[in-house]
Amino acid sequence: MSSALWVSKTGLAAQDKAMATVANNLANVNTTGFKSDRVVFEDLFYAIELQPGAQADQVNTVPSGIQLGSGVRVAGTQKVFTEGNIQTTGQPMDLAIIGSGFFQVESPSGETFYTESGQLQLNAEGVVVNAQGLPLIPAIEVPTGASRFTVGSDGIVTAVLPGDTNPVELGQITLANFVNPAGLEALGGNLYKETVASGEPVEGVPGEEGLGLIKQGVLEGSNVQVVEAMVSMIAIQRAYEANAKVLDASSSMQQFLNQTV
Repeated sequence: MSSALWVSKTGLAAQDKAMATVANNLANVNTTGFKSDRVVFEDLFYAIELQPGAQADQVNTVPSGIQLGSGVRVAGTQKVFTEGNIQTTGQPMDLAIIGSGFFQVESPSGETFYTESGQLQLNAEGVVVNAQGLPLIPAIEVPTGASRFTVGSDGIVTAVLPGDTNPVELGQITLANFVNPAGLEALGGNLYKETVASGEPVEGVPGEEGLGLIKQGVLEGSNVQVVEAMVSMIAIQRAYEANAKVLDASSSMQQFLNQTV
């Protein structure tokens, strides 16, 4: 196969993955707590036909040599953990983290997952859970008939119990953070899982140890910038078209040689 055919093939494959990433970002433009992805490209190995700095003669050396690249590949996708727009809902169970940190929830298997979506609810037992029904860690239970559910900026949860007039503390919401949040494994459902790349979680009280504060009655929206995503989509489309033209031109050159030589 012609080297140009192979190089253009790698370009088409890489741009296809980039377009899939942009499509996923745009699809989640209204997903609460969603963090956009960006694609990281890297060039493939080079065929060295003439080593840079090789001896050209007894006095001179080759200044640049001949190095032929073999294409491109997607080295990875990286989550961008910038803050999304804050949307006021007025619902007492809606929480947002202003700053760094993740809410912690417990999976059915007992694992700890992490999320930036603070769209919380109560289950049948009065336990605070996320949209998938996973309870917060530490667990917080709201007694039946409780009113004036309040979450302070430091994560302290209070409510007024039936027959009382003064608020009673129900628990403390803690947050977790990571040295490398981009290394978390995305599970879907606004959930992330700890990996070796992310490092171990650092748990703490909101507002301390570099963790953000909790704000009640608001939600953090997606951080996808629609205009930026549309511009990226156009750039990817043009790059795909250019690689397709290289593929077509290389094929025509090979066909010409086959017919004339």
